[in-house]
Amino acid sequence: GIAGHTGTQCLHLGASHGGEAPHEGDSPVPDGDRLSEGGVRDVAHRLAKDMTSRLERWRTKLAIFFNSLSGRTLPWSARRLGEMILGVALAVGAFGLSGQAGAATSGLAQATFAGGCFWCMEEVFEGVEGVASVVSGYTGGRKANPSYQEVSAGWTGHAEAIEVQFDPAKVSYGRLLEVFWRNVDPTTPDRQFCDRGHQYRTAIFYHDEEQRRLVEESKWKAEQTKRFKEPIVTEIVAASTFYPAEEYHQDFYKKNPVSYKFYKFNCGRAQRLEELWGTKPG
Repeated sequence: GIAGHTGTQCLHLGASHGGEAPHEGDSPVPDGDRLSEGGVRDVAHRLAKDMTSRLERWRTKLAIFFNSLSGRTLPWSARRLGEMILGVALAVGAFGLSGQAGAATSGLAQATFAGGCFWCMEEVFEGVEGVASVVSGYTGGRKANPSYQEVSAGWTGHAEAIEVQFDPAKVSYGRLLEVFWRNVDPTTPDRQFCDRGHQYRTAIFYHDEEQRRLVEESKWKAEQTKRFKEPIVTEIVAASTFYPAEEYHQDFYKKNPVSYKFYKFNCGRAQRLEELWGTKPG
């Protein structure tokens, strides 16, 4: 079952399939035996990757098509249409690349948290007023630009994490810490709910000394609630390079709501959080 799925692989389970995208025509849903072994997150992961693979193939076909038009004499309307499409593509790409640089000059601050499955943490923090953006990714490890499969294998040292851009005029870092604590089980080392492995540890990555002070203060307050039988093991470490996860992981709960809800319920996340904190997480 899910709770018994241990070791270096997790319930995203991309690594358990060699990291290959499903071929067109293949079913992304594993057979009954594999699902019974803890394939809840495998179903969601493979469905998302299958869709991404199909979209990538269409994007490649479009690129080949427009390249084939190079140098040809075309009616003005066709040329203009091609220019417009390429212009939009370039604008979208430039917007994505400039996102982080823009945040640094727009008065936004940054926070980085590891709380197990980054799909779930992204959903939580995107619902907080004053949060401008949340990116799923990897941090705290040794390898540069790790892939999901490498992180899932457990040898890169990275944690699944989120990078939060927020407006300090609308929401304080202290408030974000409150949201973090109430959405994790801080007493389980190398595990969050049904997901097991060092990549699922809880951690708060501080970006300056003020954040470090606030983190340590918030941990002390959490300890004083006396809610836990076991000690809090959440790591408090300096932020290091954050590597965004693959595109199909971003906003997974929005792109694949059925698969996401299936995973989240069967992982027992909400049930355990209510047991720990006594109220609905928030």
